[in-house]
Amino acid sequence: MGTDPAVLEVDLAAIGMNYNHLRDRHAGAVAGVVKADAYGLGAVRVAPYLHTLGCRHFFTAHLSEALAIRPELPDGMVAVLNTMLPGSEAEYVAAGIEPVLGSLDEIARWRAQAARLGQPLPALLHVDTGMNRLGLDRAELAVLQADHSLLDGIVLRYVMTHLVAAEVPDDPENDTQRAAFAAACAGLPAAPRSLANSSGIFLGPAFASDLARPGAALYGLNPTPDRPNPMRPVVRLRARVLAVRAVQEGGSVGYNATWRAGRFSRIATVAVGYADGWHRSLSGRGHASFDGAPVPLVGRVSMDLTTYDVTDHPAVAPGAWLELIGPGRDPDAVAADAGTNGYEVLTSLGGRYARVYTA
Repeated sequence: MGTDPAVLEVDLAAIGMNYNHLRDRHAGAVAGVVKADAYGLGAVRVAPYLHTLGCRHFFTAHLSEALAIRPELPDGMVAVLNTMLPGSEAEYVAAGIEPVLGSLDEIARWRAQAARLGQPLPALLHVDTGMNRLGLDRAELAVLQADHSLLDGIVLRYVMTHLVAAEVPDDPENDTQRAAFAAACAGLPAAPRSLANSSGIFLGPAFASDLARPGAALYGLNPTPDRPNPMRPVVRLRARVLAVRAVQEGGSVGYNATWRAGRFSRIATVAVGYADGWHRSLSGRGHASFDGAPVPLVGRVSMDLTTYDVTDHPAVAPGAWLELIGPGRDPDAVAADAGTNGYEVLTSLGGRYARVYTA
């Protein structure tokens, strides 16, 4: 870290405290969603840590993500949320990974794989109740409800759906989906159910199920945007000042001269840019912190560099550290300045940061 231009610190203990908080709020089991490399924070570090806390259900988006963490987990379920692609069935079986089946075609292929092996195979079943992306649609659900033999050879671990607007507690879509999911399950073979995501856990007992699937809340993002964040901060991003440039009144900074100094100014440059996931839309917006005080971002965010006005902070010199994400400025706050959400901020964090894990 002594020579690194930028350092991303990940607090595994905070992830653990967030997991325990979510587990305390939910009547059923609580999974760890570690897709997108654990929201950009390192699934091969996060998943084993959650396992030490008793987590035994893990979800990824892609098979490659599941294959990466399976060797790190001595037991428990590892499931892939996205479509089981044709030809990948044997790879799922060999690695002990469970598909989330979301179409009659996937069900037929998994059933055929079970027949070839002469043994039942576990899987989850995804029912679409309003997202209209993946999962059994109404027509396919009706076919399956009318003929349960289509599931012969498949051990249903869970039937799941995905909430559309759980972060908006009074959105009527929440109750509509909950009712649709209950109706869908009533016509299927009896199996445990999985309903709530991070925000769904905070919708109350009506949205509890046998297994909740939080992701964002584990990593410190606010699952209740209309209320104070109940989760602990997980990430700290610091960047070392490479240079401090004196800019005369009227002088410009960065590409296309989008910012001009209204006074004699001192401009600090740090080695973080949009190649590192520091969004270009942050140009001229937001701030970093120096010794707890804000320093505004000025000019354009470029590929490798970002500039901050440190005129009012004479102690800032080359080698000093600015905090871009931290307890006083979480990913949700950065996202508000960038015009996106905290999910995108975290999952965009690039591979050039030196990463430090604490527990």
